[in-house]
Amino acid sequence: MSNIERTVEIPHLGGSTVGCAFARPYDPALPTLVLINSYTTSAELYRPQFADPALGSAANLLALEPYGHGRTRASYQHFTYWDSAVANLQALEALGIREAFVLGTSQGGWVAVRMALLAPDAVKGLIPLGTSMDFESPRSRDLGCWDGIGFNTPIVDAFADPVGEDWVVPDQFVDAVFDAALGGISGEEREFWLAVYRANYAGDAGRHRLRLSTVNLRDRDGLHGRLDEVRCPVLWLHGTADQVYSVANAEEEIRMFTRAPEARLETIEGGQHFLSASNPAEVDSAAIEFVKRWV
Repeated sequence: MSNIERTVEIPHLGGSTVGCAFARPYDPALPTLVLINSYTTSAELYRPQFADPALGSAANLLALEPYGHGRTRASYQHFTYWDSAVANLQALEALGIREAFVLGTSQGGWVAVRMALLAPDAVKGLIPLGTSMDFESPRSRDLGCWDGIGFNTPIVDAFADPVGEDWVVPDQFVDAVFDAALGGISGEEREFWLAVYRANYAGDAGRHRLRLSTVNLRDRDGLHGRLDEVRCPVLWLHGTADQVYSVANAEEEIRMFTRAPEARLETIEGGQHFLSASNPAEVDSAAIEFVKRWV
């Protein structure tokens, strides 16, 4: 994806390695836009953004992979989304980047908000994509969001037992993720992601990371009681064809950022859950405008 893929060593969780990738060599004269990937994907989710010369000219693009994803590893065996937020902040510090805008897809959105809560001076603005600020609650299901407990519990149960080192993530799991997230993908794209998942989730350690990532998705804490403490601008982008989290939910939650200088929801017609992948042109142009406005 990038000629500038690397890892960064940080102290969190007993010492961690954070997978990261720059779209091009870091330019201190430009603002930085951090990109946080969605459930079980990796930095490769943002290939369209890395390939966009206009977005790359407006900001340094830095993809950071959460715990349980890509090349990120920890000495401790358990982690939460709060840990991923801390890790991202420590990675920025290790890279010498004092402040950044943060864009996150689905789970990346709530990691981004956690970063803004933990380090308000470091996060200049938030761009959540196709996300929810709630836990997997009855309220969210009443507003048309998916049954996250029903989707994730069979996965948690299926991946509970240790496996051999020849184990790789089943193809049907990858298909289920992309069916929900993008309404399915082309054969070529499917082969690409199957290879990525097989590399990232292999052996018993891969099985364990995948299971913990699913536990986090199902059992996470909600952020409703904290959103009024976000002090940076928020641009929430949401696709009208999102099968996981509804526009109605986003309409309610964007109003909870009561102390942000601006909190705005923009819907993208026909956009899917992994919005940066389904509608990169719209996402990229909105991100450029947002960063230039608030830099």
